[in-house]
Amino acid sequence: MKKVLLGVFVLVFLGLSVWLGYYFYNKANTDPVVYKTETPFETAIVKKTVATGSIVPRREVQVKSQVSGTVEELHVEAGQVVKKGQLLAKIRIVPNIVNVNNAETQLQTAKLNFQEAERELARYDKLYEQKVVPEQEYRKYKADFALKQEAMQAAENNLQLVREGSSRKRGQESSNLVYSTIDGMLLDVPVKVGTSIIERNNFNEGTTIATVADMRSLIFEGKIDESEVGKLKENMDLLLTIGAIEGRVFNAKLEYIAPKGVDEEGSIKFPIRAQVLLDEKDFIRAGYSANADIVLDKRDKVVAIKESMLQFDKEQPYVEVETAPQKFEKRMIKTGLSDGINIEVVSGLDRKEKVKVPEVGIAQI
Repeated sequence: MKKVLLGVFVLVFLGLSVWLGYYFYNKANTDPVVYKTETPFETAIVKKTVATGSIVPRREVQVKSQVSGTVEELHVEAGQVVKKGQLLAKIRIVPNIVNVNNAETQLQTAKLNFQEAERELARYDKLYEQKVVPEQEYRKYKADFALKQEAMQAAENNLQLVREGSSRKRGQESSNLVYSTIDGMLLDVPVKVGTSIIERNNFNEGTTIATVADMRSLIFEGKIDESEVGKLKENMDLLLTIGAIEGRVFNAKLEYIAPKGVDEEGSIKFPIRAQVLLDEKDFIRAGYSANADIVLDKRDKVVAIKESMLQFDKEQPYVEVETAPQKFEKRMIKTGLSDGINIEVVSGLDRKEKVKVPEVGIAQI
């Protein structure tokens, strides 16, 4: 039994001896760890945040018909540039029997009232010439005659409007002709010839004949997180990147920050709006998605290091500065603006000094 224990002890001792020899051999033949160093550099640091949104026209209107019926003529198509007052479509009225009967009854009543007022005025003309009635009473009947005449003309126009959708009266608001209300480009013409449409009134939005927008005045509409909104101010510069237009960055000017946020997927976001600054040759289609880089702060020609080189001691930033080859000392520094990659060094570090990269040492091969 003693011989067995002795044999085991000898084997263990030999194994440990071999392992220690191998360990010290590798230790003696391993190259020393060489730490990478970098020197501070001069650069511009821009701190910015990103808002997502889309490009939309500042002024976009939906042109609707003031009468119901079907589209008889369509004079435009999407993409066409139109002027204010330009004819877009003509509507064929489908007369409503009840409305026509009511309009005819109103016209007959207005004619009877007019004829009665005409007879009364003719009688008072003679009496006034004979100095039988005073001028004040004569003027009263004369004004009543004018009112009845105007009512009869209005009833005639209303009957024609109900039957045909247009009126002989110049400047009549309701018409079966649809005109553009602004200068701009037609973004959409959702109807075709023969399409049934509903008039615009107090109880119904009506059928859209065309959508017109001023494409020379565009805005960026987006949303920004509540953690960043406090840093924004009106008239800040924005850099717009549009996914559909590669290689171009458009300038914009922030003009509106919503006073109230909206809940979006569990986080509060605030709508913002910015004016897109376009050149004469630029053309951007409505509805493009875009990202806006908002410049919060900027420093030009400052001494900086990579932010990944910073280390912290009780929230105080420091770096390790090389004092001799591969010898480093701890140095507290004061930092400034950061863009997430580079950080400004305000004091505590000279541009010629070498700073240790705080990573795992890599042996030189």
